[in-house]
Amino acid sequence: MIRDPATMTPAQRSDHLFAVISSERFLKMQGLGNEVPFFICPYPPQDADAMGKVGKQLVSKLKQKGIKVLKINLYDLAVEMLKNEGIWEDVLEAERTESRAEFKELLQGVLDPETQLIPAIGRKITAAPFDVLFITGVGEVFPYVRSHNVLNNLQSTAKGFPTVLFFPGQYTHSAEKGTALNLFGILPNDKYYRAFNIFTVRP
Repeated sequence: MIRDPATMTPAQRSDHLFAVISSERFLKMQGLGNEVPFFICPYPPQDADAMGKVGKQLVSKLKQKGIKVLKINLYDLAVEMLKNEGIWEDVLEAERTESRAEFKELLQGVLDPETQLIPAIGRKITAAPFDVLFITGVGEVFPYVRSHNVLNNLQSTAKGFPTVLFFPGQYTHSAEKGTALNLFGILPNDKYYRAFNIFTVRP
């Protein structure tokens, strides 16, 4: 029986994730129809620290089974990109002196998913072989990077292997509103449907 991740403990989520991700069906991307191999791992925002530990343990356990994970933290990647551009100190100063709207606009330009962020992810993808991509740090980069924009632009870059997005919020499905990502469980829904809730996937 598939359970609601909100009612599961971090340990139970970890067990389910390991069982699914280590399965041959998952790794070979079987049973997806024509959909891209994207999976959302939603969890209550208050469990963020515990799920961070779950992610690290998963990488280690999967490695022991010979499954290599490429883990990309969007916040760490954003900082790396700003430093590589030589504007990290300027951004820190802008955060102190500019309005929130101006600062958000600045970061959205520098970290634009289509022209900046996804190419940076693409370079990490091609740097070394791996079996599964983990994307974390979603909450830390909000609101200047939105999950659905990352996923929409990632489709052409990351369709050759399964990708798991760790999401502090809800991935909801309803006949009235369709499928949407609801960050932190309180923010307006971002429409996105081309991903599977990993907790509905059987090992």
